[in-house]
Amino acid sequence: MLDFNNLRKLTGGLFALSLLAASVPARAADYAPIDCGKASSATERVICRSYPLGQAEARMATLFGVVTSLVAMGQRGDIRDAQRRWLKERSACGDDSACIARAYQSRITALSSALDAIASRGPF
Repeated sequence: MLDFNNLRKLTGGLFALSLLAASVPARAADYAPIDCGKASSATERVICRSYPLGQAEARMATLFGVVTSLVAMGQRGDIRDAQRRWLKERSACGDDSACIARAYQSRITALSSALDAIASRGPF
């Protein structure tokens, strides 16, 4: 059963995604998803060989783009700094796919929470 809170989250998420589609895409320097043809680290190679990790990469990159396009300019720097710290944490996993998966789950959760906070401020 879909209650009011779930409906609000769904509506907010759809609104956010529609804004992303209509907005200017984030610059490649902000966060460029892994180019598997140029994967140079052990972590990147593991991600490129794993469908679930590749999907996590795509989801995280999409959320990053949505969130950075919807927050005020002052907050974008904080989100980008957090992304850079997270990339270092992910890289520290080396070729440990379980560690990489946990890193993605952590970042996806953080970005989803940021998107939920944006959506909760409405109105939509």
